Amino acid sequence: MSDNIIEVKHLKKYFPIKGGFFGGVTGNVKAVDDVSFSIPRGTTMGLVGESGCGKSTTGRTILRLLEKTEGEIIFNGEDISTFDKKKLRELRTKMQIIFQDPYSSLSPRLPIAEIIGEAVREHGLVPKDEFDDYITHVMKECGLQPYHKDRYPHEFSGGQRQRICIARALAVKPEFVVCDEPVSALDVSIQAQIINLLKDLQEKNNLTYLFISHDLSVVEHISDAVGVMYLGNLVETGKTEDIFAEPLHPYTKALFSAIPMPDPDIKKERVLLEGDIPSPANPPKGCKFHTRCPHCMECCKEVEPVAKDMGNGHVVRCHLYDEK
Repeated sequence: MSDNIIEVKHLKKYFPIKGGFFGGVTGNVKAVDDVSFSIPRGTTMGLVGESGCGKSTTGRTILRLLEKTEGEIIFNGEDISTFDKKKLRELRTKMQIIFQDPYSSLSPRLPIAEIIGEAVREHGLVPKDEFDDYITHVMKECGLQPYHKDRYPHEFSGGQRQRICIARALAVKPEFVVCDEPVSALDVSIQAQIINLLKDLQEKNNLTYLFISHDLSVVEHISDAVGVMYLGNLVETGKTEDIFAEPLHPYTKALFSAIPMPDPDIKKERVLLEGDIPSPANPPKGCKFHTRCPHCMECCKEVEPVAKDMGNGHVVRCHLYDEK
């Protein structure tokens, strides 16, 4: 079995734009446009970028909640994009997702014991006589108490609801979990608790995470590797310590310059990007970032940059490093 639990190769996800008199396809929104990366088993990869860059779409396409346009999604050595309904059903217990908004992702009509145990019962993962004890065990692991079982989602705080979502995802004993901005809707103090819970559960169960977030300080704390997305492309990937110590791409530098410093006496040079993000339905030619890049050259406007390994697996797509 490969060391990488997930390998994404040249993944594309386009959404058709329909219009005209007959409602035909007039173009495509290129939400994910030729993305490749791999995640070693038992580690966390952080995926960061501005809103609308394609982070969540990437995660959902990997899980086949959205069907890919092109590319390969290799999970445990198998291309799951070719799976039929039967094999995909079996796969559902191995791959799970924790959504951004815990309230809208929980059924208001079900008590939380039923929410957490629904998929466990559906897939027959636990014998009937052990079901109740198993749900209690999963709840305790996620910081929930047995007396919470008969309560409904509206009776819980935001942090507790997110614990319910985590318990629901982990109840089916997955190997890979997509965490789609799981702490962005929570208070800072609760964020720390949920992040620590995710790390503890990862160590106990040897889980692998794709952690999608726009909060770079959270990503630095939880991730082993980081991928930076811009307009559907991965512009920079590498180990967390390498990227945070020496960001290479101008877009990554701009993102990192926006991280607030806890010490007010430390002055950091702020990189301000001009203009708005171009439309993914009509992305610029060449490097997609050239319309906002402070280091834009003529070649950036015409030629799409290729991925260059700058050492230790630190990969960047930028013409500034063409001759290095």
